[in-house]
Amino acid sequence: MTIFLLILSVACVVIGVLGCVIPVLPGPPLSYVGLLLLHFSDKYEVNTTTLLVLLVLVIIVSLLDYLIPMWGSKYCGASKWGTRGSLIGTFIGLFFMPLGIILGPFLGALIGEKIGGSNTGKAVKSGFGTLLGLLAGIVFKCALCGYITWVFIETLIVGA
Repeated sequence: MTIFLLILSVACVVIGVLGCVIPVLPGPPLSYVGLLLLHFSDKYEVNTTTLLVLLVLVIIVSLLDYLIPMWGSKYCGASKWGTRGSLIGTFIGLFFMPLGIILGPFLGALIGEKIGGSNTGKAVKSGFGTLLGLLAGIVFKCALCGYITWVFIETLIVGA
């Protein structure tokens, strides 16, 4: 059973890291599940406090992944139309993977601003703010998955 859990946990961590840049895959949650599976094996044990802290961080980063593009558009001067458009575009973009996850928030903010009566320059600036927010979310996911992977490898080395 330990070998099965070890193989499954390695697969989850690797797919989780890939999920940081492939929008279809939920990167941090998958990496966390891999670490959790390792913890439940007979041979390896991850500190419970570490697991709880990482769980909280995974939840926060997963929520921020949807909110940061909206905040990015707001930071770049988006009106409520652009901000709402960004959020709507993010959700619609999920159905048009993989390009939709990048273009969805950008186009949502752009269209939202145009519906709200903004000029094209402001609409484009709002869209780029959304895109920057999306990239910031990817950086947060990569950082968290990198740390989870580090804890995973450290646990494998110490437990061996």
